[in-house]
Amino acid sequence: MALPKAGVKVGCVSSFYETEPVDYLDQPWFLNCVVEGETVVEALPLLRRLREIETRMGSKREFAKGPRLLDIDILLYGDETIDTSDLCVPHPRMLQRKFVLMPLAEIAPELKHPCWMSNVKELLRVVPDQSQIKKL
Repeated sequence: MALPKAGVKVGCVSSFYETEPVDYLDQPWFLNCVVEGETVVEALPLLRRLREIETRMGSKREFAKGPRLLDIDILLYGDETIDTSDLCVPHPRMLQRKFVLMPLAEIAPELKHPCWMSNVKELLRVVPDQSQIKKL
């Protein structure tokens, strides 16, 4: 319900995946999924609305990469490339993260952003990330 209230029409939703932490390892495993959505809300206002959802649900960012209840990222915004101090799209580390590519490949394996060399399915095949992921 939170995404539609933020102006996002939810389309495909991937399965949920339990994933081990990356970068800061001293924390519980995460649950990850990817949601495809449509919106008329511009990217930066959308990001603010997503942060409001996180806050309302009790999520706090004590420190970068640390434990948090909820983290909603904008991975892609159509074919746009955005690079500001507040928002980078495509998400700058998404092609290095198996926990992003695996659920994305589930719902959009042939997706290819104009700045990528390959589609999601191929990017997942060659990602060097060896972290553990369990489909739920």
